[in-house]
Amino acid sequence: MHEAEQLFLDQSRQLLLQDYLPKVEHCVSMLGDDALWWRPNENTNAVGNLLLHLTGNVRQWILHGVGGASCTRHRASEFNATGGADAQALLHGLRSTCAQAGAVLSEVDAASLTERRVIQGVEVSVLGAIYHALEHFSGHLGQILYITKLRTGKDLRFWVIGEEGAIERGWRS
Repeated sequence: MHEAEQLFLDQSRQLLLQDYLPKVEHCVSMLGDDALWWRPNENTNAVGNLLLHLTGNVRQWILHGVGGASCTRHRASEFNATGGADAQALLHGLRSTCAQAGAVLSEVDAASLTERRVIQGVEVSVLGAIYHALEHFSGHLGQILYITKLRTGKDLRFWVIGEEGAIERGWRS
């Protein structure tokens, strides 16, 4: 495998498992079960909905689209839910799916990155599917961060600003 391809796959795994997922876990731990299903209005999603949605999306785009696993997804139910699952159950599903996605990404070879797949009705390369899944996760992570700050009024302290304003990416608990 060429160096750039390996770096892309390694960075994708790192972002998913060591950056995005721990931030989601931290936010959910700050919110607790009582705030998990809070919505400011009917046109927005609760953190619980976003956790269901991220699990479904990673399963569909990485496990199914890239890895070839079977996938039965009920996308609308991810957004229609107004309760039911607690934080522990939702995080368990997301952790498990992300761990499986990390394993799939570990098995991707250079030749398959340019293969075409149809995922959720969209024709995309395997590289494009991975990129989409990570970009999509990042966008919803931003929503979870905002909801957590809104509900708790606390600085999440995920970024360290160093000398001359340099930002250290990532987070260490």
